[in-house]
Amino acid sequence: MAWNPDRLARNSVDGGRIIYLVDTGKIQSLKFPTFWFEPTPQGKFMLSVAFGQAKYYTDNLRENIWRGIRQKLRRGELPARAPLGYFNEPRLRTIEPDPKTFRKTKKALEAFATGNYTLTQICDKMFSLGLIGARSRKKFALSSIEHTLKNPFYYGHFLYRGELHEGTHKPMISKKLFDRIQQTLKDKCKPRKKQPDKKPFLFLNFAQCGECGYSITAERHIKKSGREFVYYRCTKRSKTKKCNQGFLRDNAFADQVKDYIQKVSLSDKWRDRYLKKLETWEKDSRHSSDLIAQKLKAELSRVKTRIDRLTDAYLDQTLNLKEFQEKKNSLMGQKKDIEEKLSDFERKGNHWLELTRNWILEANSAENLALQEDYRGMKEFLQKIGSNRRLAAGTLSVDFKKPWDYLYKLHSSVRVPTYRNEAVTAINQKWWS
Repeated sequence: MAWNPDRLARNSVDGGRIIYLVDTGKIQSLKFPTFWFEPTPQGKFMLSVAFGQAKYYTDNLRENIWRGIRQKLRRGELPARAPLGYFNEPRLRTIEPDPKTFRKTKKALEAFATGNYTLTQICDKMFSLGLIGARSRKKFALSSIEHTLKNPFYYGHFLYRGELHEGTHKPMISKKLFDRIQQTLKDKCKPRKKQPDKKPFLFLNFAQCGECGYSITAERHIKKSGREFVYYRCTKRSKTKKCNQGFLRDNAFADQVKDYIQKVSLSDKWRDRYLKKLETWEKDSRHSSDLIAQKLKAELSRVKTRIDRLTDAYLDQTLNLKEFQEKKNSLMGQKKDIEEKLSDFERKGNHWLELTRNWILEANSAENLALQEDYRGMKEFLQKIGSNRRLAAGTLSVDFKKPWDYLYKLHSSVRVPTYRNEAVTAINQKWWS
C-alpha cells in the first residue's frame, strides 16, 4: 500500500525491480488511493509510465537544485551549513559571523597556532570558552576540531566537492595564520597522553626521528647510585621499516639546542648597529614603495590569468576534473597570499621596517636565552622560528624559516666578537649583507 507509485520508486532500477516482482508473482497486489492498478499488461504499462514520470520529476528537481548551487558558487556563497563561528542568515540566505561564537572561535584558532596546544588541550580550551556542540551540548569530538582547523572557510575561501572557491563572507583569520595552523597541526596531529606527576621531560614532542619519521619519546633511568638520567629515542612504531636510531642523553640534546639558538642570535653590539641602520633604511624605502605595489599587482594579474587559462583548458577537456581541481586549488591559495600581501602593503606601507625591528630584538633576546641557559624558552623559540625538527645519529637538525635562515647560514668567522678588533671590515661586511 502506498499513496502514489512515485513513493515506491524514483529511479529506473527500483521501478524495474517492482514490475519484475509483479511479473514473477512475488508481489500479488498494489493498492493506491490516487492511482488505479491491476496486474494486467495495461496496468503494468501504466505503472511503468508512472515510474518514468517520477524519475523525470526527480531528475528535473536535481537539475534545478544544481543550477541554484552553481549560482551560489559563482556568487562566492557556501551552499552548505555554516561552520563554527558563523550562522546561516535565513532572510538573505547568506553566511554571517555569529556574534556569540565568532570571537571565541577566532581566539581558539589563534591559540592553536602558537604551537602550545595539542588537539586535546585546544578541545578543553574551546569548552572553557563556551564552544560546544549545538545538538549534544557537550565537548566537540577531536575529529570535528581537526576538521575546523583545516577548514579554509576561515580565511575567506571554501572547499566544495574537492574544489576551492573564493568566498564573499567575512574572513575570521588571515591566510598566513591559517598556514601556521596547518604546520602546527602537522607537528601535533595526534593527542598526547598525560605524563605522570614527575619532573616533565623538557624536549618531549619537540622533534621527529630523522630515519623513520616517528616521534621522539623520552625515558627516565635511575642508576644503582641513585643518579637519574633522561634519554631521548625514537618510538619505533613503524611496522614496515626497522629503525636503527639509538639514544641521546638529555644534556647532549640541550647542548645542541643551545648551539642552534646561538647561531640565530644577535649580540647587543649588532642589535644597536642594526637599529641605527634602520633609520637610514626608513628614509630610502619611501622611494621603492610604489615599485613594490606595482610588482605585487602584476603578480596577482598573472595568477588570475593562469586561473582563467586553466578553466579554459578544463572546458576544452584538455584536463580531467581531478587535475583541474588540484591545480586550481594551488593557484587560489597563491592568489589569496598575494592579495593579503598587497592589502597589508597598501594598509601598512613600510610596515616591513617595523617587522625588521621586531626581528632584530627577537634575535637579540635569543642570545639572552642562551646566556641564561633557559632551555624551556630556547625550545619554544626554536618551535616558533623553525620547522621539520629531526633527530638522527644523535644529531639534531632544524629547518629555519626566513629571515632566521640568513643568520643560521652565516659563516662561523662572522660570529667573532668584532668589538675586540674594529678593523675586521670583512666580517662587518658579511653582517651588513
